[in-house]
Amino acid sequence: MQKILNEGQSVRLDKWLWAARFYKTRSIARDAVQSGKVQYNGQRSKPGKVVELGASIKIPQGFDLKDVVVLQIKEQRLGAPLAQLMYEETPASETLRANNAEARRLSAFHSPKPDGRPDKKQRRQIIQFKHQ
Repeated sequence: MQKILNEGQSVRLDKWLWAARFYKTRSIARDAVQSGKVQYNGQRSKPGKVVELGASIKIPQGFDLKDVVVLQIKEQRLGAPLAQLMYEETPASETLRANNAEARRLSAFHSPKPDGRPDKKQRRQIIQFKHQ
């Protein structure tokens, strides 16, 4: 049976991030909050900050930044479908992430890096070009 907290109880920010499955361990969540990567209501905070309902939390994930609103406060780590009910991502954050993903997908075709190392013939041509 899952434990839902009452008004009098409180959960630390790092513990809530771990319970909502944003980070794999509490120590990783604590380090992310301490380094200033996670913002609570638009400001840097400490890992021991008490999470409140309706709070806005910005969390970096990969190349993107998720902006979520706290809907439930639980201190136990839940399965992924239940953990997703603890928060709601803002519509602005969803559209921005979708636009960024599309931009990354389009720029992947125009990568400036070569396909690989030059073969033997290409190496000979490079050496010839350098010694002219």
